Amino acid sequence: MPDRIVLQGVTARGHHGVLASEKRDGQTFLVDVTMMLDLEPAGRTDALGATVNYAEVAGDVVARITGPSFDLIERLAEVIADDVLRHDLVHTVEVVVHKPEAPVGHPFTDVQVRVTRTNAAQVVIALGTNLGDRAHTLTDAVAALTALPGMTVTGVSDIVATDPVGGPDQPEFLNAVVVGRSLLHPTDLLAELHRIEADHGRTRDVRWGARTLDLDLVQYGRPGGHREVVRDDARLTLPHPRAHERAFVLVPWLAVDPRASLRVGEGRHGIRPVEDLLEGLDRSGVRPGPAWEQL
Repeated sequence: MPDRIVLQGVTARGHHGVLASEKRDGQTFLVDVTMMLDLEPAGRTDALGATVNYAEVAGDVVARITGPSFDLIERLAEVIADDVLRHDLVHTVEVVVHKPEAPVGHPFTDVQVRVTRTNAAQVVIALGTNLGDRAHTLTDAVAALTALPGMTVTGVSDIVATDPVGGPDQPEFLNAVVVGRSLLHPTDLLAELHRIEADHGRTRDVRWGARTLDLDLVQYGRPGGHREVVRDDARLTLPHPRAHERAFVLVPWLAVDPRASLRVGEGRHGIRPVEDLLEGLDRSGVRPGPAWEQL
């Protein structure tokens, strides 16, 4: 795709680096963003909605530079690329992070990291388990999702402990949410989720009963974007029909993606921020779970 928008030299001061002095004193970072997309609709219509607002992209870049500290500029480049790919119109993005004040110890002009990432459908997968070695199961499930061909995991929420909702008496759940990008067709992705569940001994004997592992495809495609899939059939309903009622899904989802939204009705007015959906829900049954690094 030959069309592109180039945003060059976005500059801000951040505290990214391994050394204590870098985290304490900070330094200047510069970021270049090249977005590949089809600009013909914008050129023909003169409509902002047919292109990407590069002022918004620049604001997101500055927020990442000045935000929480990363040890590596490789990580900074990755999260900036993920932010850009929230824009469905962008097919591919190249992000270059410059660190001209890096503590190299020798004369140099610049240090830079360059990453190129291709867009795909944004997906949200909810994980739950309340049988067996729950923490180990969640760790294995995230690893299996990360290893799926055509799947790029871009974020994993903290684990929450939750009271069972509906069904028979059963143990407490551990839940988490994974967000990412998928090149797999929704039904193929669902088949892979069922395979991972089966690998961990999942059975479906009792509706809403205890389970070793539950992987729910909550959403496929960003609501309102051209990759969004909305469907209702016996095998797969998208978005998940009960996700908007489940604090154990929405709480960790919002934590990993503060800008998350979910379709709960038709048209643009049917798209609601997850933060707003949570305002009407009882969150008392959702508590902090074990930290991933302690598992």
